[in-house]
Amino acid sequence: MISKNSIENLKNQLDVVDVVSNYITLKKAGANFKACCPFHGEKTPSLVISPTKQIFHCFGCGIGGDSIKFVMEYEKLTYPESIEKLASMYNISLEYDNNQKQQDFSIMEKVNGYYQKLLYQNNTAMQYLQSRGISSFSIEKFELGFAPQSNDTINFLKSNFLNLADAKEFGLIDQGNHGLYSRFIDRITFPIYTPTNKIVGFGGRTISGHNAKYINSPQTKYFNKSRLLYGYNIAKEYIYKEKYIIVTEGYLDVVMLHQAGFNVAVATLGTALTNDHIPLINKGEPKVILAYDGDKAGQNAAFKASVLLAQNHFEGGVVLFADGQDPADMVQSGKINELNQIFRKPKFFVEYALDFIANNYDLSNPNQKQKALDEMQEFIKTLTPIMQESFAPYIATKLSIAMNLVKVTPNKREVTQSSSMKLAQVDIAELNIIKTFLEHPKYIDEYRSVLQDDIFQTHSNELYSLLHDSSHEHLVSLLLQEHLKVYSFEELKSQIMLLSIPYYNKKLQQITLDSSIDFKQKTRTIRILKDNISAIKRGDFKEVQDV
Repeated sequence: MISKNSIENLKNQLDVVDVVSNYITLKKAGANFKACCPFHGEKTPSLVISPTKQIFHCFGCGIGGDSIKFVMEYEKLTYPESIEKLASMYNISLEYDNNQKQQDFSIMEKVNGYYQKLLYQNNTAMQYLQSRGISSFSIEKFELGFAPQSNDTINFLKSNFLNLADAKEFGLIDQGNHGLYSRFIDRITFPIYTPTNKIVGFGGRTISGHNAKYINSPQTKYFNKSRLLYGYNIAKEYIYKEKYIIVTEGYLDVVMLHQAGFNVAVATLGTALTNDHIPLINKGEPKVILAYDGDKAGQNAAFKASVLLAQNHFEGGVVLFADGQDPADMVQSGKINELNQIFRKPKFFVEYALDFIANNYDLSNPNQKQKALDEMQEFIKTLTPIMQESFAPYIATKLSIAMNLVKVTPNKREVTQSSSMKLAQVDIAELNIIKTFLEHPKYIDEYRSVLQDDIFQTHSNELYSLLHDSSHEHLVSLLLQEHLKVYSFEELKSQIMLLSIPYYNKKLQQITLDSSIDFKQKTRTIRILKDNISAIKRGDFKEVQDV
């Protein structure tokens, strides 16, 4: 875990204008800067960046925060990943709690560089890549390499004084009955990166006829094949921009699709698409195209992935490649336009899943047809009511049955008033207090004892966020609203008095009239409330007690 002192040190050295300008173009607007928000489509700038307050806020979509928050949203990173990204960008060292050291990934980079150099020295490997139509540009772009004999890799590690324990921890080598051995031998290598551009593993394609055509690095604390996608580090910017992603089954499919201009292509790492992949795939909320082989294994994988993606509300669909073809083959054959057409018209996930189920039964047999219907209904019950209603006719048509035989879960609509329909209520005095606390957080401790969640009549939610949410990023916009005032310490004290005295008087009246409370408890509570009112009138807010 990154230490708090380290994070504060980083924040103190960052300038929000400089950070944001690395990603988008800013224009001066008085004391602030403005830009078109990159998080939603707009033509008129509504993103405001304040150099004095070191924050940004979009008055269009509501997103806001500091430099770290901007990088999190723009690059779709977690909070720790954003901190490490910024530390790397500005050459700032980080410290970790519990004596945890930041993992040095340089051993993976050096081994990858070693493999890259060896590729050009191996005619068999180069001829294979050339026979698949892979260009020298793609070889460089994806950093393809070649893993030699086991002893050569071990000797490289030793001669370069690389830590063998680290090499073992990253899954590069292991200990066998006859000593150390390399996990990748006589294989074309495909470095596998995290979304933040750290090499954590390799995929390897044999060129010596080994039974295992492809292998991956073993599971390590850095490499989890169920949470990574090959090529994602290269494709992510295109995915966020173009709002779609092509998920394939093979490394060469990714390389060749990128070579053909499909820069949104990625691949699973020899495993089915799982729930663990969902957070990564969902970054940027893209439309998902599954591009799988048309063989039995590919059909089964596409079905499982379709069910998973449909249940997680993804847009997109399935493309299957028949006749033993795959995306890489089609690119090599120059069928780029055909690929374009195929990717534009995938079969929607729910349709594919329902067709797959139906194809597993003999629909001419009434018993089989009933089983198909049961399985189809079991699947669509996992979807939203609207999706169920939408695909009930599809099931009926597919099975050639009456619509009333297809049962869907009733759509129970709650009659609620939309927040957007409610009349906006604003209390300037309450907002001024919150803005003052945002500008001067040290004041909060002075008044924390009287700042009950329900002391505000209009903005109790904002007060709760201020007191209980350490980031309270959705309050950032208040700092940029110039019509709101920042109170001086004395003005704030006066305003808190005006709020808290009526609040505690009302509590006192409620307790006094409440006959359900035990007499002894009531007497004690009344005394505390009276003491609190007296303390507030004296200005001794820290003397206020909990009731």
